[in-house]
Amino acid sequence: MTESSGNVFADMGLPEAEEELTKAQLASHIRQAIKRRRLTQAAAAALMGVDQPKVSALLNGRLANFSSERLMRLLTAIGQDVEITVRAKPRNRARGRIRVVGEAHA
Repeated sequence: MTESSGNVFADMGLPEAEEELTKAQLASHIRQAIKRRRLTQAAAAALMGVDQPKVSALLNGRLANFSSERLMRLLTAIGQDVEITVRAKPRNRARGRIRVVGEAHA
């Protein structure tokens, strides 16, 4: 057994692992928002300004055709605020990192 780094994409050795994790987390927030609002794929597509097959791809984790920026725009289209915070990294880490942090919903 090997302990995870916290990023399955990095653990698999994929290039751009941090970007892939970010996209997956943003897509998860979109799925949660759609579920909370009880939207059909067609209704979600209309709100987001995309076609239903793109919503289906997104909900099924097929994110190759989605950039992080596009996913953030889709989040705002379905009524979510996206906040980007930039701050200095801790001294004990060699590089900065990207994280998606969401608020808990009841």
